[in-house]
Amino acid sequence: MKMILKKVHLYLYQGAVAFFYFLFWPFLYYFSLKPDRYRHMNSVRRVWGYISSLTVGIRYKFTYEVPIDWTKTYIVAPNHTSNLDITVMSLLVKSNCCFMGKQELVDGLVTGLFFRTVDIPVNRESKMASFRAFKTAMGRLEQGITVIIFPEATIPDTYPPQLHSFKNGPFRMAIELKIPIIPVTSLNTWKVLWDNGKMHGSKPGVCDIFVHKPIETAHLTIEDADALRDQVYGIISKKLEEVK
Repeated sequence: MKMILKKVHLYLYQGAVAFFYFLFWPFLYYFSLKPDRYRHMNSVRRVWGYISSLTVGIRYKFTYEVPIDWTKTYIVAPNHTSNLDITVMSLLVKSNCCFMGKQELVDGLVTGLFFRTVDIPVNRESKMASFRAFKTAMGRLEQGITVIIFPEATIPDTYPPQLHSFKNGPFRMAIELKIPIIPVTSLNTWKVLWDNGKMHGSKPGVCDIFVHKPIETAHLTIEDADALRDQVYGIISKKLEEVK
């Protein structure tokens, strides 16, 4: 019975996402026509994600190690356990931002409009395509747009999810451009909705998110990329261990 209720909740959540997406679609489409309107797409995405979640009893609680000055540009590096992480990051980042994500999202019914415009798809099967995607991301950072990258590059296929190794890309970018990087730990989002919910459904609840203090990179060189990657991994891993 419990699983049946969780499956029903998942369908309700998916229905809410679809309903509000099509309700806001005229605004999203209008804002998608020109790059100087992309910031408004992010504003709509925040409202859409928040309302879709709240409709089915999913809420988000952010705890900050230090206050974040969102007038600055950052690379945000969260762990990844749930499709809800997109909403989490949209609500967290108060400035203009974009996501980097897998190429397949370009063809998604809901994600496609974003990954053809404001967000950056990455085809990791092609080194050249990956290089172009990261050059695009660097261009966005130089324009003052915060970039959100899940350094695991995927949602772990183990349940409960275990933190996977991190890719180097975000950390090399942060050092090359001297951009601070913000580690973010999603503590229990997977308990509300793991991955896309197909296996275990979803349920109402509060997703607890811990936002770590930004790590400055101005003093680092490209040789420090691995050390920076390991530092961020260690910060997130330690926080996850604290809540087990």
